[in-house]
Amino acid sequence: MRVVTQSPGLRDLQARLHHRFVDAALLQRAVTHRSFSADHNERLEFLGDSVLNLAVAHLLYEALGTLPEGDLSRVRAQLVRQDSLHQLALGLGLPDLIRLGEGELRSGGQRRPSILADALEAVIGAVYLDGGHAAADALVRRLFEGVQITPALSAASKDAKTALQEWLQGRKMRLPQYEVTRILGEAHRQTFEVACHVAERNLTQVGQGASRRAAEQAAAAAMLQALEQSVQK
Repeated sequence: MRVVTQSPGLRDLQARLHHRFVDAALLQRAVTHRSFSADHNERLEFLGDSVLNLAVAHLLYEALGTLPEGDLSRVRAQLVRQDSLHQLALGLGLPDLIRLGEGELRSGGQRRPSILADALEAVIGAVYLDGGHAAADALVRRLFEGVQITPALSAASKDAKTALQEWLQGRKMRLPQYEVTRILGEAHRQTFEVACHVAERNLTQVGQGASRRAAEQAAAAAMLQALEQSVQK
């Protein structure tokens, strides 16, 4: 085991994690980006991602005992998405501890959601290696103890195309049709424009995005909003 001199910041982080590391090198590696050192956190992130998903699945199995498998999967996806992990990383103070190369620092990497979410997963992986499954599971439960876990998270996690499809099927209506109407910009920076058609209501809504998929999602979201507003009138 390599002896690592811990900074006050890492000692404070262990207090916030409620886990005192036997191998402090694991925690240091967990907050080390690949731009800083060859001894970086990507393998720990890979491990932590799986540990996180298992721990959240266990938590949801207990908390939402009557929810079917598909809805449980959607709730889990909502809880472990990048935006959620980014907020948890901010709460742990990871921006002040992440070790980045000069280029990443100059570009604001210590506030970048993807870097912080990855670092949080790496920290979870480090706790798992240092303290075992029970320690990692306890950490994940503490991280999410302030989150209100309800079946409503399942609906919130649905993408717009899925939500629109279910809205239409629930009313015995045909599925929407999507059509690329325009592609704007240079080849390396294109913007797609997609029209979403719902024949039974004679409605068309348009969305734009950096990819066809993103544009379809935007068009579906606009269509769903238009349909729901028409029902309320």
